[in-house]
Parts: sequence; structure tokens; C-alpha cells
Amino acid sequence: MSPTEGKLKSVTSVIDEVFASKALGDGFAIEPKQGVVYSPIVGVVSMIFPTLHAIGIKANNGAEILIHVGIDTVKLNGKGFKTFVREGQKIKIGDKLLEFDIEEIKDKVPSTDVIVIFTSGEICELVNGDIQVDAGQANIVNIVK
Repeated sequence: MSPTEGKLKSVTSVIDEVFASKALGDGFAIEPKQGVVYSPIVGVVSMIFPTLHAIGIKANNGAEILIHVGIDTVKLNGKGFKTFVREGQKIKIGDKLLEFDIEEIKDKVPSTDVIVIFTSGEICELVNGDIQVDAGQANIVNIVK
């Protein structure tokens, strides 16, 4: 499920080499139209980065994902971000995880892409690359391994 509205793209197109090289795992990115991020899976919030720009989730099936908003957003120290969940909280698909003020942060960071990484080793492929997706839209990626 898409965690936000915007343009779906391959993680390899993200301007940060750590994400683009898949060093943290395979995934996808969305160039957001809105500053709201929803849970794409059912699970438990395993981590919230202190600067509020990244959230880890462990799915009920054992898969783990990292949702990371923007590039170099850690330098903002949480300014422009607000979370709606806490570590250890059970969540379901569509629960609001965080909001970020695109207008406030877009000129301060190289990218506002919402990046979803499968940190537990899954390999994914985009069903259709470079398309507009709605928040909550299903079947945007296939897990192939």
C-alpha cells in the first residue's frame, strides 16, 4: 500500500547513494504531494528516530520496513515533523504515522521523497513505475523474494 500520495519511483532513483544502492535493503520511493504518511502494513512500531523523520515497523509476518522522509532531514532536528504513534504501538494499514510540512522543509533539504525500505531482505518490483499513486493505494509493488 502507498504510504502517501505522489509519484511512485524506484529506490534506485533516490538521490542519496545509501538508499539508491540498496545498502539498507530494497524498496521504493514516492515524491510526495502531501505531507502525511500512513502505515502501509499491519504490525508494531519498532523505532521512531529522535528527529521524527524515520519510523521502523515490524509486520505481523515478521517483515521489517523503514519509512524515511526526505534526504538530510535528520539535520532539521524534528522541525516540521509531527508523529502520531509511539514505539511499541500496534498499528494497522492506513493509520496515520506522521505529518511533515513540505513547504517548511523543501528548501532546506535535497529531497522530500518518502522512502520505504524492506530492511529484512525482501526484494520488490514496482507494478508500474513512475506513476501517480494515492495514499492507501494497494498493489503498487510486488514482493518477489
